[in-house]
Amino acid sequence: MKSKIKIYFLENSFDYNGNDLNSNIIGGSEKTLINISSELAKDNIFDIKVFNNTSNSSIINNVTWMNINEINQSEQVNYIIAMSDANLFKKIHCKNNFLWSHSVQSFEKFIRKKQLIPFFKYKPVMILEGDYHFKTRSFLTSFYGKKILKIAPDNDFINTEIDLNKLPPANAIFTTKSDRNLDFLLDAWHQVKRKSIQSKLFINPPYKLTNMNIKDEVFLRIKGEKKLLIEDLVNSRVFITPGHKTEVFCLAAEEARELCVPIVTMGFGSLYERVEHGITGFVAQNKKEFIEFTSLILNDSKTYFKLKDNLIKRKNSRNYSYVKNDLIKILKIND
Repeated sequence: MKSKIKIYFLENSFDYNGNDLNSNIIGGSEKTLINISSELAKDNIFDIKVFNNTSNSSIINNVTWMNINEINQSEQVNYIIAMSDANLFKKIHCKNNFLWSHSVQSFEKFIRKKQLIPFFKYKPVMILEGDYHFKTRSFLTSFYGKKILKIAPDNDFINTEIDLNKLPPANAIFTTKSDRNLDFLLDAWHQVKRKSIQSKLFINPPYKLTNMNIKDEVFLRIKGEKKLLIEDLVNSRVFITPGHKTEVFCLAAEEARELCVPIVTMGFGSLYERVEHGITGFVAQNKKEFIEFTSLILNDSKTYFKLKDNLIKRKNSRNYSYVKNDLIKILKIND
């Protein structure tokens, strides 16, 4: 019997495992790891293990989750994929090393994070999540090659049925972190509110709302499990986010797109990749356009339904089956 191909993921953030996919304790990078490892494990040819800071070693969806200190350093492994940190390659020897980046990282930051020496020692190929991410990765920090692997939303977003004829309330929503240009957004929202009096804006906690924010009907979402996030998105007429130079994919925007919520953005960072201008949303060139496009979707049901119809046609255009197949090509497993 032919032995399975061993693909091991190394990650060093906090205590979680595959059972936490629907929890609010995890972010985009953790969701990505859970989804891609589970998808790979569906194929009987792969032995998939994730070594991270889990305190509960277990097998979940055919993926073995173990504490990173339990690695057998002498084990022969076909592929190692380290998440964000080249220092993790010290944990186990492998000829085929890949470093999956989730952030924009300058050469100066690369050195400051003590990535340079292990990078040149273990010679990993970089895995990047989009065109913007690819363009901003310098030659010196991707010397051994760089590949684009676009990620996808969870199946729960993909499988949610969308009512083509439903007009949600005039709610706008922002489900990314407050350091991703939320101040710009709230300032623009003050003008949007004047043009769309009935509208409301929902943002993620934690954030201290000002009296002006409260007057503008800005509300903090209840940040619960994924089911609540899906409900909030489906009940929104527009997802608004300026974007940010640190955004290499913005899974939050992709989740909104999959639920057929039109997006308005300034296109900062990778956000221009999440929107087809005039088809699935709008990419504004300045704050004035950002305000006008947001107000248009909130006030004009014809515009909203046109964008929604286009989004429904594109639903399930990217899922983790595609991500898995693209990763296998990057690893060159079938070559």
